[in-house]
This record gives sequence, structure tokens and C-alpha cells, in this order.
Amino acid sequence: MGLCWKRLLQSNVVVVHLEIARARADKPDRAQRFSLLLLDLEEYYFEQHTVYHVTTSSAKKRKIRGSLKVCSKSIIFEPEDHVEPILKIPLRDCKKIEAVEEKDQNPFNESKPAGLTILCKQVYLIKENNVVAPYRVERGDSTFLFHLEVSSKTEDVVQTLLQLHRASCLDKLGDQTAMIAANLQSRLARTSFDKNSFQNVSEIPHMECEAEMVTPLVTNPGHVCITDQSLYFQPLNGYPEQVVRIELHRVKQIYKRRHGLRPLGLEVFCTENDFCSDIYLKFYKTSDRNDLYYYIATFLENHMVEHTAESYMLQWQRGHLSNYQYLLHLNNLADRSGNDLSQYPVFPWIIADYNSTELDMMNPATFRDLSKPVGALNKERLERLLSRYRDMPDPRFMYGSHYSSPGYVLFYLVRVAPEHMLCLQNGRYDNADRMFNSIGETWKNCLDGATDFKELIPDFYGNDPSFLLNCLSLDLGKRQGGSSVQDVVLPPWAADASDFLQKSQKALESQYVSEHLHEWIDLVFGFKQKGSEAVAAHNVFHPLTYEGGIDCDSIEDPNEKIAMLIQILEFGQTPTQLFTTPHPQRITPRFQSISRTPSVNTPLNELSPASTSEDSSFEDLTEETRRLAWNNIAKLKLMSTHKIHKEAVTGIAVTRTASSVFTTSQDSTLKMFSRESNGLQRSMSFSNMALSSCLMLPEDKAVVCSSWDNNVYFYSIPFGRRQDTLMGHDDAISKMCWKDNQLYTASWDSTVKVWQCDSADIANNKRCQFQLLAEFEHEAGVNTINLNPAGTLLVSGTKDGTVTIWDTSSSVQLHQVHCHSGKIHDVAFSPDSRHILSVGEDSCLKVIDVQTGMMISSVQADEEQRCFCWDGNTVLSGGQSGHLQVLDLLSNKVTTRIPGHSGAVTAMWMNEQCSTVITGGEDKQIIFWKLDC
Repeated sequence: MGLCWKRLLQSNVVVVHLEIARARADKPDRAQRFSLLLLDLEEYYFEQHTVYHVTTSSAKKRKIRGSLKVCSKSIIFEPEDHVEPILKIPLRDCKKIEAVEEKDQNPFNESKPAGLTILCKQVYLIKENNVVAPYRVERGDSTFLFHLEVSSKTEDVVQTLLQLHRASCLDKLGDQTAMIAANLQSRLARTSFDKNSFQNVSEIPHMECEAEMVTPLVTNPGHVCITDQSLYFQPLNGYPEQVVRIELHRVKQIYKRRHGLRPLGLEVFCTENDFCSDIYLKFYKTSDRNDLYYYIATFLENHMVEHTAESYMLQWQRGHLSNYQYLLHLNNLADRSGNDLSQYPVFPWIIADYNSTELDMMNPATFRDLSKPVGALNKERLERLLSRYRDMPDPRFMYGSHYSSPGYVLFYLVRVAPEHMLCLQNGRYDNADRMFNSIGETWKNCLDGATDFKELIPDFYGNDPSFLLNCLSLDLGKRQGGSSVQDVVLPPWAADASDFLQKSQKALESQYVSEHLHEWIDLVFGFKQKGSEAVAAHNVFHPLTYEGGIDCDSIEDPNEKIAMLIQILEFGQTPTQLFTTPHPQRITPRFQSISRTPSVNTPLNELSPASTSEDSSFEDLTEETRRLAWNNIAKLKLMSTHKIHKEAVTGIAVTRTASSVFTTSQDSTLKMFSRESNGLQRSMSFSNMALSSCLMLPEDKAVVCSSWDNNVYFYSIPFGRRQDTLMGHDDAISKMCWKDNQLYTASWDSTVKVWQCDSADIANNKRCQFQLLAEFEHEAGVNTINLNPAGTLLVSGTKDGTVTIWDTSSSVQLHQVHCHSGKIHDVAFSPDSRHILSVGEDSCLKVIDVQTGMMISSVQADEEQRCFCWDGNTVLSGGQSGHLQVLDLLSNKVTTRIPGHSGAVTAMWMNEQCSTVITGGEDKQIIFWKLDC
């Protein structure tokens, strides 16, 4: 089952459904709460055992009956009592897994294993009170005791868990994957299809092989068997049912599929013109897939109608298929499947007007220009992208992100598929401000955003509006303005969600779209998809998104191979090319002819008016101020220069009122500079070694300084003295970050440590109890770190040029990218947390996609850059020569150079409105800059 198609004939429109999401909405209290979506991506569920979870609280012993699931990367306990949370224990976080013996007073009796005990560093609590919500993480050592109902199996379960634990603790992902794959193949080899599952004793088996059943974000291994009557799939774990059976005489269509750009998939449909497949299988060998396909095709050759892109095209041309139906058929033929989120069906943005109170279907300006990809709709943005493209080494691409990916699909569908979003994002929803909050805002971002080129999904033209409504009352977070994420904000011309869909359907079937849809088909499925025609149409995406772009089977390094496969699956894939010549226009004699005003004569704001709002919030004004500031960042003017240190400046921290500026230096001092008196007020020294960075704690009561002497010092501003010292590392501390009473410290001892610190205690001049919460280990000294605005992600840069992205809630490493040939000086997230910029001693600036870990841009500067601020598109950086430079990442060009320091710029601070900048340098000076608009 899973996310899939379902055909409903209502007003002659095919409706796309998310069956599994709808089922959960209808039956939230179903008997079994466990789902394969609780597993990590690319994780397998092997076996289950009925157990009793033994807990002790207040000297009272409880036994909670449930099911223990043994998975390749975790242990999951599903209690029978729905009030109790599901427990998920990551194997890599386990410190001890062992059998405990039953104590018997009789010395002549042989001791028996009474249960298994697990000591772990953290556990995820899921579906508490049977509510779908972000996972709650309990950190700290916890011990869990489970008694198996069949106690004789205890030792076997322990041995299995220990083996999987060893695999999960391997350093390299490729080694982990190889060891888990070996375990899986061993299990498959020891079992076979149970022929007692045959529906009819007279069935004759033709072939049996191993495969995986694919549903969105999930692959479930097992055995495939085909007989002269039926196709069977038997999951290795017996979940969600013991066997899936499809009668061959019911099969109407079968399609070979590519999975991860490899020819391994097969999808079977049992209903004519139905887009909800009965099963999607991924095989381990292409030969097995082909043998099964040809056997079924031979069986069906007398009653299966062959459909091709050309046959559907003729039906559509003559009006026998609607635009909607035709696009669904093309998606299906081009390997797009509702079971594969990396190849989910893609539909175009049609409407470009999200501001008017009435939707004028006779006005060409109402519609998007279908002859251009989303990335080319904004002329100014396209010019910057083309400039970058021309300067890019081969293989070149215009767009660093795709128009369809798992993240984009679930961006639209989070309200009906929350468990899929939680699965994709490690148990949490996206930041509330980045969620699908408004159709108009989403369209505007697709027009203006530096990296947002996404198209739509079929649900926008269906009959079920639930993906636009928070019908499940999900807690999706609060936006910056304080409002909670609820229903999607609709354009003014839509009375409600159903009305929005009806008008979208009408727009899709309108005269304008019928006359121009072939132009979009040329881009996505046709002759402009690849080659010189794609270049001419400004339709070139990253090489990894195209079939044949890379041969994963030829990659020998297992770590590189796994990383490449993950990138392919997460980044998005271009559909299989269906047409190699221009697609003909639809025959529309019944329509009065209307055409778009030639795009060269049409102002951009007429084709796609910008979203406006009558009620501008304070946050909106602040954001507008930032945007204007960055647009004018080249007008930065030097206001004053102050030499207050004896060595290079290493850190800058400023009070909220901006009245006092604190700086650290390699001269081992912390200085306090007064903006009011324009002079030095205080000078403090904590040790005889260099101070490397500083930060201001909330309420402006304390400054935190890191030192090369391995310590962190807390300086009380009201009391004017050192308040506390944290001795936390074995080598120099290089950089710090602070978020929500947690201090992150990076060190040349190759670790980043997370400490619990109560800022209220510090503000009240109390000694703080520092508690170590987590430790992120690296292979080289860590030179710099940065948190995303929400504090959910941490990025680190090391001396060997490696950027690593961490999930702060689970302490899990998400991506590791070796992108610089020398040490990394500075790293930072973009304001929307979608990208990371890093600068290093190799004079390169690298942009990394956070979701996929893919390096999407590389700029070679004319000198080494040491520090920077950026807004996601424009960079203000300080270089080795002491000059500031403004760089446009879309064009990969330095637009402005501003003379400043007489030595390298080593530290930079920018205020929230982006109108004031303070820099420090090797010339021992701090410089105040002001934006001159």
C-alpha cells in the first residue's frame, strides 16, 4: 500500500490519494501502531518477539506487555497499551546489551536466561498517548529490562543484537551498510518462500528470488515467488502481512522501473487506467527483474493493452484525455511512482496570479509561462544563474536543486502524511517558517529564491483538499510572528480549499494551458530535457539527477557508493525521457484562440505579481529591512577605527543595545569598548594564552570566552570579574555557540562538546553546574562551528577541510563532506537553514545543500577568506589582505571590494537589521562600519 494513486470518477477528474495517510486519519486508534516509517531511512526490520518491559518506580514493579522489534539500526518496543509510548533505542547509542540470568535458590538447577537488559545513552519516545507528534528524546544513561515470553530465545536475540550493534558502531557508513547487507542476505539465504502460502495446491512454481517491496521511504525485504497463477511476495519479517498475493489474470499493466537510477524495479497494476499499483518490487539483480517481467508479459500478451507515450499523445491531442489524465499517464510511463518519493509524479505550476480577488481565465497573465522551467521564470535570477553556469567547470549545471524530491513532496503533503515527514527528518517537522504555509508565498519563493525551483504534485489538481487542511490537528510549530501552523493560506480568489482545487482544475483544463502544455512536456519529458536543447532552454540540472549520469555499480569505494546512492535518492531524479522530438500542440478547435503576450515584451511583475499583505507584521518589516540592507551591502562605509589590542582580534560580541562591544585577542585579553564614550572601558586577562572567541549570553549579564589553554571562561559584566571556568577539552578551544542554555564548544582535540549551562544562574552570579550532554567526534581538529537559527542543526569545519552536519537533538551525523584542501576558517547556515557556506585556506567558498549533503557551488576567490556573513545569496567576507568583499553566489562574482584592515580580517559581527558591521583583524584593530543607503 503506501502513498499511491487511487482513481475516483468525480466530474470526470482522476483524483490522487495518499491511502495510508487517509487510513490513519480515519482510524487513529488502530490495533497496531508500529510502522516501518519508525525506522531510519535504509533500515530493515528483521524480527519481532513478544516481551514484557519490566519497569520499577517508587519500589513498584510493572510489566508492560508488547512486541520487541529487532531492526538493523535500532531496537523498537511497541507496548500493547496505546497510552504508553513506543520506545526506539538506536543501537549505536547502546553501551551494553546482555542476557540476565534468573536467580534460583536450588544450586542443582541450571540457570536460565530470564531476560535481556539494554543500557543506552538515549531513547526516542514515539506516539505518546497514541498521538502522531515529533519524537521526544530522553538523554542520559537508561537501563531497559525485557523478559521474552519464550525465554529460550533470549540468548539468540542477545547475540543478534550484539552483531547488529557492532555494525552500527562502525565509523564508515559503507562498512555499516556492508555488514548489515551481509546479515540481511544471510537471513534471506537461510529462508525460502513458504509454499504452504499458495492459494491453490495445483499451482506450479516458475521462479523464486529475493527482492524488496517498496513503499514511500521504506523497503521491506523478502522472497518473491511466481507460479502459473499468482505472483507472491513474502516479507522476511511477516509485516504488514504474511504474504501479498496478486492473481496474474487480474494484472492489467506491468512496468519496469529504475530505483536509484538503476534498472531494478517492477511495478504491477491490476486495474485498467488506475494509478494505484498493487505492488512495487525492487530486485537485487536486474536479471531477476527481467525474468519476472517477461514471464508476466508472456502470460498477459493476449489480453493486456500496450500503452505508449505516442498512443496517449494521440488520445490527448484529439481531446479523448484531459490535460490532467495525460500528465498522469506520462508520469507513469516516465518511471514516476507514488511509491517512490524520489520519483513522485510531477505536475506544473499553472497559475501565476495569487493576489487577485477574482481569477480571470481569459487573461494570459493569469498563467505561468509554460515554455520555461521554474528557474527561468525570473529574468534577473536567470541572468545570475547563467553567469555562474558559464564560469563553472564541467560538468556544468544551471540549477543546484531539482524540481521534485522527497523533501519537496512531503513539504506539500505533511498535513496528511506527518509520519512520512517525521521519518524523513529524523523524528521532527521542519522549521515552522519553512513549512508549506501559504500557496502565494510558496509561488513567490519559487520565482525569487536562489535555490527553489520546485514544481507541483498531482494533489493540487485533484478533488481531495485535505493536504491543505490541518484535519489531524497536528502541532506543526509556531512561526516567528507567534502564529501556529494550521491550514495552508489560500489566494484571495479561493473561497476555501475545495474552491481552490476546483479553480486549479479549471485552470489546468483551460484554453491557454491546452494550447501551451506541450511546451512544458518538452522540458520535463521531451526533447528539451537533455543535451543542447536543454542548454538553450535553460533547463540543465545536476548530472546526478539524470539517468546514465553516473554508474553506481562501477564505484568500488563502498563509502563513496553509499553516499552517491543517498544523494541520488534524496536530491531528486529527472523523469525518463519519453520524446526526442518536439511535442505537438493540442488540437483545440472548440476554443477561442488566446495567446500570451510575447515574454520579451511582458514585464515580469505582470506575469507573476509579488505577494502583498495589508497587515505587515513586525517580523515582516524586519525581514524587509534585512533584504534592503543586503541589496545595498556594497554601500558599507567605514565609520571609525580603534586599535585596542596588542595582537590579532579573534572574537567580537555586542550587547543587545549595542552600547558595549567585547573583543578577544591572541594577546590573551578580553576588552570592553564603550560606543557611548568611544573608548576602551575594561581590560581582562584570564590566562597567559590566546583567547580564540567570545559570545554574549542572554540578558547581557555575561560574556563567554574560549582559550587556547583548553578552558572556557565566564566573565560577569555587572561584577567585572571572572565568574566561572569550564575545563572541557584536551586541546585549544577554537569556537563556541550558544542556544537555549546549551553551550557548544569546538576544539583542536577533534571534538565538539555540548554542555548544559543555566544562563539564569550565570546572570545571577551563581556558580554553574556544567553537564556534558553530547560529544561529536571528528577525524581532525575542529576549527569552527555554527548552529542554524532553530538550533536543530550544527555544522563543523575541521583542519583537514571537512564539513560535517549534525542533528543536535539526536547527536547523529547527517552528512560529511570533504570540500576544502586546507583547514576551514568559517562556516555558517543560510537564514533558511537549507544551505551551508564554508571558507578555507584554499581560497575557496563552498555551498552545501543541507538536506542531501551535496556540494552545489564552488567559488575560487582571488585570496584566502577568513570570515563572513551572508543572507543565502550574497556574501560579505573578510580576506587575507584586510579588504572586505561582496560576492554574489548566483553569478559567482565579486561585485565590490572595500578597503579596511592592514592585515587579514579575522573576526566579523553584523547586527540583526544587517545595517551595522564590526570587524577585527591581524592589525590589532576593530573597525565600525555603517550601511550608507
